[in-house]
Amino acid sequence: MPTAIHWFRRDLRLGDNPALIAAREAGDVLPLFVLDPAIWEKSGNPRKHFLAGCLAELHEATDGHLVVRHGKPEDVVPALAEEVGAASVHVAGDTGPYGRRRDAAVEKALGDVELVRTGSPYAVAPGTITKDDGTPFKVFTPFSRRWRDHGWHDPAPRPRTVTWTRADGEDLPEAPDMGDTAVLEPGESAARKRWEQFLDERIADYDDQRNRPDLDTTSRMSAHLHFGTVHPRTLLHDIAESGQTGTGVDTYVTELCWRDFYADVLWHRPETAREYYNDELKGMTYSSGKHADEDFEAWAAGRTGFPVVDAAMRQLLAEGWMHNRMRMITASFLVKDLHQEWTRGARYFMQHLVDGDLASNNHGWQWVAGTGTDAAPYFRVFNPVTQGQKFDPDGDYVRRYVPELRGIEGKAVHEPWKGDLPEGYPERIVDHKHEREVALDRYAKARGR
Repeated sequence: MPTAIHWFRRDLRLGDNPALIAAREAGDVLPLFVLDPAIWEKSGNPRKHFLAGCLAELHEATDGHLVVRHGKPEDVVPALAEEVGAASVHVAGDTGPYGRRRDAAVEKALGDVELVRTGSPYAVAPGTITKDDGTPFKVFTPFSRRWRDHGWHDPAPRPRTVTWTRADGEDLPEAPDMGDTAVLEPGESAARKRWEQFLDERIADYDDQRNRPDLDTTSRMSAHLHFGTVHPRTLLHDIAESGQTGTGVDTYVTELCWRDFYADVLWHRPETAREYYNDELKGMTYSSGKHADEDFEAWAAGRTGFPVVDAAMRQLLAEGWMHNRMRMITASFLVKDLHQEWTRGARYFMQHLVDGDLASNNHGWQWVAGTGTDAAPYFRVFNPVTQGQKFDPDGDYVRRYVPELRGIEGKAVHEPWKGDLPEGYPERIVDHKHEREVALDRYAKARGR
């Protein structure tokens, strides 16, 4: 049998993996993972920890045959293909800007060895859904209707047997020591366990409780979806098979649709990973200089004096993850209270999030900043105090991540300045009411330029 390389990227699993099945049908399978320095060296410890754990499980699942090599994929993959006489290299398609450039370079370097793309990390591959005139959707709601009407394939069966083959490789990457940090458990089996628990116990209440960071009520599947230890098609199939209906189920499916939507936006407009989707606010005035840098450092360290913002940023530093409601609040605070450009915050999140997905992260930041898709909420400025009081009503989330405030009971923790400010906790770095007016004024001027 000829040798077929399966190059794992964002599909670190054996179940529901059409590209792996295509490789298996093409010959004996050599499983490969490339530690690309362009990605690995920019990753924070939480992401490296999660990836290392996924690779360790994948190595075991492939009976110890997983080949790990470090270097540029356009050098590593063709060299391995030549070394083992591979007839083909199989991948799940990567639709991101870097992935498309990388795969084009690899395909060119492979020469006569075919690069076979099968499937994608999304329920519906980016570029598939368009308006009747063939143009891409720019607004989520009509996209979501078309997405649901289009549907998705059933999960691909897990192969009962795969004839794995070997090649020399490097040691698996070591997982950084995360100390006592409660990090997300990596790997395909962990993904299945967590998903099944959420589907059985929590999805019905998802709509009511998804905005509560003090409660463990979200699925926490974002990192698993990003690294491909589970496919969204599997989740959607399991939801349908469970027979569950209701607002909780519908809201969760909509969240999966948002992921596909932002990937579709990036497919059609790859420049929006770094540039404004909506040019209307390109003339926006932002703060800069030493004072702005100090404000950014305070925000990044969770030292703004606004408890819910500080708790969220400290959670990010500790765990490499942040509750979605908190992502919106902290993004709004940076852009609209501290008047910093969304690109700066998006880069910081990508450096620290274990689930950092370029399409979802950067377009989420653009949504907050009012520069992205849909009706731009430029006038929406999250009040960090009232947001904390509403979504962390007992203050448990704040006290969990901000130890200086653990002596303040109940929701009073969201306004510690009303009493004696605890030692070690900073004063507020801005007046939210004033900065809100400044933000709205700057937005009005930018829109009217």
